[in-house]
Amino acid sequence: MLQTKTPVYLLERHNKDALLSAFSGKPLNALRTPALVVDRKLFAQNCANMHRKAKEWGAQFRAHLKTHKTAEGATLQLVSDEDRTHAVIVSTLMEAWEVVRAGLVANATVKDILYGLPVAPNKIEDLSALRRELDKYGGIVRLLVDHPDQVKFLEEFEAKQGAPTRCRAGLSPASKEFIFLVRAILKSPATSLHGFYGHAGNAYGSTSLPEASLYLSGEVESVNAAAKNALEIISQLDVEPSVTNPFVLSVGSTPTAHAASAETRNALSQVLNGVLELHAGNYPMLDLQQQHTALIDHARISQRVRATVISYYSGRGVGGTDEAMIDAGGIAFSKDTGPSEVFGEVIGRPWVLSRISQEHGILTRSTLTSANEEPLKLGTIVDVIGQHACMIAAAYPWYYVVDPDVDDGKTVVDIWVPWKGW
Repeated sequence: MLQTKTPVYLLERHNKDALLSAFSGKPLNALRTPALVVDRKLFAQNCANMHRKAKEWGAQFRAHLKTHKTAEGATLQLVSDEDRTHAVIVSTLMEAWEVVRAGLVANATVKDILYGLPVAPNKIEDLSALRRELDKYGGIVRLLVDHPDQVKFLEEFEAKQGAPTRCRAGLSPASKEFIFLVRAILKSPATSLHGFYGHAGNAYGSTSLPEASLYLSGEVESVNAAAKNALEIISQLDVEPSVTNPFVLSVGSTPTAHAASAETRNALSQVLNGVLELHAGNYPMLDLQQQHTALIDHARISQRVRATVISYYSGRGVGGTDEAMIDAGGIAFSKDTGPSEVFGEVIGRPWVLSRISQEHGILTRSTLTSANEEPLKLGTIVDVIGQHACMIAAAYPWYYVVDPDVDDGKTVVDIWVPWKGW
């Protein structure tokens, strides 16, 4: 298998100093739309709240960087007024290398990187280079393994190295191949079993705290059962395997992490076969999908897209209501929808983003009873909360950062440049 390399040092990123020179202190109404705006104070408060929940739940915390993909946001996720953590998850190797490039490993902010996808055979050499880079600072890279062939690929690569090492392996919840897979990991000279990782993706359909709590309990039950079975397998082996003792039981998503509390921790009836770790990623920014879970409200969403009304259509909508066109569409918002079946909601106005094309969107009245309100004038700038912050943020070359403690949040105080690529 030919190996590939992350071209992190070949990329020319947008110059933050130049962007600050151009935009720092500028009023939001002076910005080209569409623009992604991040409320830094809310972002930081959301991070502190998640640290507090992890402590209440009696768990370690691991921050997922996939939503904002910035050094500034990562720092706020790792260090808050409530606590700190040194453990992160990344969705791409570009994110991992950018964490290194930003100096977050060298300054000991990040000590533990979990690559959040099963390892691809053509990325093993790059992961090995990443591991060597973290080794310089006493850090570690961990991998997810959910198929025996992944263990084989790691063994084949490490066998060719002058000084082979073990890759730390995380594991998805148990499957039919669980016993075979765990045995392969435990017997392999190329892997060390660190723990078990669970993510209830269906938790995003939660609509209440009790429902999200059930999903969280289900995640714990799954990884705990996996750990129990692994311990039984270990007891039957003739050789001492390389494992983390105790196992790390890593669970969470933003909805289930919001459900973590001392109460839900006490509700866990089973004996744990390891130590709990909570992980989440969307929580610093949040969006309409998270609002629908009923675990957060509008006031905690720290990101919004600013767009300009560029046309208006009287009586064109349902029941003779008006419609308006804005200069932000599928690229600016993505085409993700949710239970509300709209692409976004306008803040402080009775309008929703109902239809989108590539570069424009159509606003419609949120209720028929709002039809008598003043129409939107061309040139009006609206703030829109979209469905999925992770997909929205991916489109923007930089984010305009505001802080309500500085000029009431009406001017730009910082620019965050996100990491791009894979």
